[in-house]
Amino acid sequence: MDKNISNVPDYKRIFNDMIQMKYPEKEKECQNILNKKELSSLDILNLNEKIFGTEDKETQIFNQSHRSYDKETVIEILEIQKKNNLNNSELARDLRMSRNTITKWKKIFAA
Repeated sequence: MDKNISNVPDYKRIFNDMIQMKYPEKEKECQNILNKKELSSLDILNLNEKIFGTEDKETQIFNQSHRSYDKETVIEILEIQKKNNLNNSELARDLRMSRNTITKWKKIFAA
């Protein structure tokens, strides 16, 4: 097997194609994220929200319970918290997640 093949979808290409085919009016709004060399999980969530807008409450709750974050994204989130001087409650509210999750991440990655 080729070691260069990964199981991660090419989100950059997927979002570029989607914007070109169905949402050309949102291209400028999303371009700064799509110009990055690699997209983090946080970037993907931001793109999704910019293109499709916010979901209804029920869909939002369902989707939130099925999200997962890689190590780099968790560290990026914790850096955003530090940079913006947010407490766990404020960060959790902004990202629509549990304060306990933020606390757990801080114990694991900030140690």
